[in-house]
Amino acid sequence: MRLIAFAVIAAVFVPNAFADEGMWTFDNLPVAKMRASYRFSPDRAWLEHVRSASLRMAGGCSASLVSPDGLVMTNHHCSHQCIQDLSNKTHDFVKSGFLAKKLEDEKPCPAMELNQLVDIKDVTREVQDATKGVADAKFNDVQKAKIAELEKACAAGSADARCDVVSLFQGGRFALYTYRRYQDVRLVFAPELPIAFFGGDPDNFMFPRYDLDVSFLRIYGKDGKPVKTGDYFRLSQQEAQEGDMTFVSGNPGGTSRRMTVAQLEYQRDVALPLRISRLSEARGLLTEYQHRGAEQKRTSSDMLFYVENGLKARKGRHEALAEQSFMAAKIAAEKAFRDQVNATADLKDKYGGAWEGIAAATATSRRYVKTYEALERGFAWSELFGIARTLVRAADELPKNNGDRLTELTDGKLPQLKQGLFAKAPISDELQTAMLAFALTKLREDLGADHPVVRHVFGPKSPVEIATEAVKGTKLKDIKVRQSLFADGKGKVMIDASTDSMILLAKALDPAAREIRKKMEDEVDGPLKKNGELLAKAYFALYGTSTYPDGTFSPRLSYGSIKGWTQDGHAVNPITDFGGAYARASGREPFALPTSWIEAKARVRMSTPFNICTTNDIIGGNSGSPVINKAGEVIGLIFDGNLPSLGGDYGFDGTANRAVAVHAAALLEALDKIYKAKRLVDELEPEVAGRAGKP
Repeated sequence: MRLIAFAVIAAVFVPNAFADEGMWTFDNLPVAKMRASYRFSPDRAWLEHVRSASLRMAGGCSASLVSPDGLVMTNHHCSHQCIQDLSNKTHDFVKSGFLAKKLEDEKPCPAMELNQLVDIKDVTREVQDATKGVADAKFNDVQKAKIAELEKACAAGSADARCDVVSLFQGGRFALYTYRRYQDVRLVFAPELPIAFFGGDPDNFMFPRYDLDVSFLRIYGKDGKPVKTGDYFRLSQQEAQEGDMTFVSGNPGGTSRRMTVAQLEYQRDVALPLRISRLSEARGLLTEYQHRGAEQKRTSSDMLFYVENGLKARKGRHEALAEQSFMAAKIAAEKAFRDQVNATADLKDKYGGAWEGIAAATATSRRYVKTYEALERGFAWSELFGIARTLVRAADELPKNNGDRLTELTDGKLPQLKQGLFAKAPISDELQTAMLAFALTKLREDLGADHPVVRHVFGPKSPVEIATEAVKGTKLKDIKVRQSLFADGKGKVMIDASTDSMILLAKALDPAAREIRKKMEDEVDGPLKKNGELLAKAYFALYGTSTYPDGTFSPRLSYGSIKGWTQDGHAVNPITDFGGAYARASGREPFALPTSWIEAKARVRMSTPFNICTTNDIIGGNSGSPVINKAGEVIGLIFDGNLPSLGGDYGFDGTANRAVAVHAAALLEALDKIYKAKRLVDELEPEVAGRAGKP
């Protein structure tokens, strides 16, 4: 992996040193630089169209509207959980694919939520005024309370509105994003997993690629009918070529380009190794679990996919931070920034101590992180335990004032939380037992057998015994039981009296978990936020505000072009074709084409473009983003990055970082020639005048 030193320094001090760098907010685009590089910049109508046609998947992906009847396009891996939830022993839609031949065949996706951005409001003054003069230990609580207040007032009690206060530039700016919330989302089409993830883990983050990583969904209104949408993207009828300008509209997750050296060292030495170790062990466990039988493989396929994807991504990030030249550049950049701040008495007085404050907070995090991982984060492996913990915490939190609650239980977050809590999704007892036992095993390893919490929870029992008893003795798979225990926030009496085995386990662990969470929020998060805000203000004072913030899983626009790169002295072609996919197929996993593709080989045009790579600046969260041309038409669908892009979390290297997408021509070719999905093709290629997406 190569990340040149200049790219790192440029990301900190010289905004947009690479022409295509940046995850830009819709209200602050580098219009002049776009025009200088590509002789084109979008006008207001173009931007409004793109913003309205773009969607966010609340579970962590991006999507877009592609018809006036609420048809949505995203990745297969973004819908994988829905596809698996809709499957059973008789119909495995992950393996065989899914196509709704009629509207009434479209199947509801449990727990899926889509968000459409409708407004952005600057609330920097309101948030920062609330925390003026507040001590580090109280900073996080005060800021959370103010944000909860703003979000609640924005939504005004409507379950159809979602309001998120987004921290930009590490607290230097705050924006209130208002979304239209859609929670009735149904599956329309998904190809077979072997072609959606052709090449499997060996090809992940590589190029050339041959993946049809796509799924189509539809959003429905309260009346049970498809939502009518004014703005949507048409799929381009022209095949995109090398050199064409590209835009990516999506929701890049968290990036760390503005982290201090102390924070980067913490990531390199503590956080990433811990996460890599956990994911590696989980991968081994799940791989073994899948060998137990076909049903075990089916019910755990989504979990293994996310584990393998996350593991490879974190290994790439760690490699970037372990590269000496990369860290040397970061150290030099930070020194130059500090020297400039300290050279001016006023700036030094206001902001000079921020680096020490951040370093002290990261040192505290080093002491707490194992306990926090074991007690608070580590039980995310078990869905049933997560349901129990949510019910236990809701009983305690919801009677409190909105601003005093845990963030996930504030009024603004409740609609999404309740949708997930009461989702009609299947749960495998065997998988739950295995993953809960894994979490309990790591708890005992990290805290030690003599830790009071371990003694209290374990007694003489093993992790497997505790997990088996908890899963066998719980009734939380019954949605009505969950609803009765939640009781719209009035379930404390029932939770206190409950003898449900999973509820009892969650209650046994919760005091210690909440204690370490509170310590992390007060002693780590608070100081990091307070000092991060100071560094942002110092940056603005020296360099202005005409730059982009780190990714925050909020709507952004990046620009670039279809372009290859040079790897190990060889030029990489940015466009693959169907012929390459058939030539690469070996008939053995993960390079085995589905039967549908083998049978359709004679009908397929082998020169049809398949996957493309572009210079767009993306990161995790951009999966499912549309790739758009100057005309505002879709020419591709983002699903991955190349290997050098994994270091993009910390800096952008325009010579090698590439986004990877499915070419729009591949989508239409496959739908028409392989899947014979006439209803879907007709909707994506409207023949009636006036149905084309605007502008």
